[in-house]
Amino acid sequence: MIDFKEQIVRLCNRHTGLADTDIVRLTEIAESFEMSEVPDDVFIDVLSSVANEAIVVYHRRPGNGKSLYRRPVAGEKALRENEPGVLRTLETGIMSQGLVANTQENHLVRQTVYPIKNHEGVIAVVIYEKDVSDNIQAHFNVTGTQYEDGEMSSMLTAMLRFKDSIINQLEDAVLVFNKHGFLKLKNKKADAYYRQLGYLEDIQGLHYDNLSLDQTVFSDVMKEHSTSPSCPLTTDVKVAGRYYQVKRLFIAERDLCIGVILHDVTEIKDKEAEIVSKSVAIREIHHRVKNNLQTVASLLRIQARQCESPEAKKCLNESVSRVLAIAATHELLSTEIEAQVELLDVIRLIASNIQRCFVDCKNVNIEIAATQSICLDSDRTVAIALIVSELLHNSYEHAFGDCTDGTITVNAQLEGGLVTVEVVDDGVGFSVEDGSHKSLGLSIVRSYVKDKLKGKLAIASSCDGTTVAFTFKK
Repeated sequence: MIDFKEQIVRLCNRHTGLADTDIVRLTEIAESFEMSEVPDDVFIDVLSSVANEAIVVYHRRPGNGKSLYRRPVAGEKALRENEPGVLRTLETGIMSQGLVANTQENHLVRQTVYPIKNHEGVIAVVIYEKDVSDNIQAHFNVTGTQYEDGEMSSMLTAMLRFKDSIINQLEDAVLVFNKHGFLKLKNKKADAYYRQLGYLEDIQGLHYDNLSLDQTVFSDVMKEHSTSPSCPLTTDVKVAGRYYQVKRLFIAERDLCIGVILHDVTEIKDKEAEIVSKSVAIREIHHRVKNNLQTVASLLRIQARQCESPEAKKCLNESVSRVLAIAATHELLSTEIEAQVELLDVIRLIASNIQRCFVDCKNVNIEIAATQSICLDSDRTVAIALIVSELLHNSYEHAFGDCTDGTITVNAQLEGGLVTVEVVDDGVGFSVEDGSHKSLGLSIVRSYVKDKLKGKLAIASSCDGTTVAFTFKK
């Protein structure tokens, strides 16, 4: 049997970027559960760094032996559409209490989820589950009549008192909470939004703390109300891959207290991300063109220095100026790639191109350690090609700047649905902290790994060499 501590360490290292100290803390919490009697199934989940899902790293069965699970679930995924409270608490750091979830064995439970935090934020959650499959009768329903006539009238009155702009925002989600923090009124768009967020039952009557998306809790909101009762508060949040603008307003209608408007701004954010992505691509184009043209210009300068004819030397120097001028208007031409591309072929092609660029560095060898067949779509393959090209170029230029003997190794492997590409050199190394801020190349690499591949990047460097690895979901 695998030791639970070893299991936590292995799963955290595989799926997250948690520090060793954070992982040790999770093992200590698990150990405390192992040494005590628990009446319910207890779990520790972490957020995957390369996918919008949680991973179960620890499971403690009840001391009475009446577990809801027949098989081990450590290593299983916790998806938003099945366990909304887990993902919500991991993202917001707010406890989720009593939300309905559907387990990995298709069993309905109520979960109470507590965040585990370090000084920077949430690192994991502890989950307690109770079986409620026999008594859950209320299902999420957005088509029926939700309010009596009197309640509907009160709701519209409250809406009108929010502000005049609410009339133009009725397509947004509207939620109204009473003075105790429980959801009193809502519209159909609110039902639809929370259904998208994975809530399995009607949200009517749930507490503010179970529905908050912007890391606020009801007690803090009430404190804000006491300091600025007439000032609407607006924040932007990202949940489940979508972006929402959250506006809170304080109202006075019977026992109603707080109104929340959720405005979906995903389309706007996607357009902004597209602009940023294109901007990064343009920077990359200029970066590659600049390097290639500098190589051509250097060759022409060498030829000019070896020329004895003043006229020929003048012509070559003029050609240098013309070559550099082309950089201002150069456009990158790309060829159409098939829907599925063999990653190993792309790495070999990139390595061959880089070696031709550095013909004077014949003592530097590139070794392709990858042997596994990994087929990817064209969009991500283009991004990987750019990243690997940048890393190889940086190794040649910085790790072996004087063209001394050296080796660059490129490896790619697929394990558990995750692809890891690693570029290792035995050069002089560099300061990761200083280089990350000063190097345009590393900025491009970070941007492409994060925005194009939705993955994680790891850089380690010393006097013995540099290792750069990036991981993403296949």
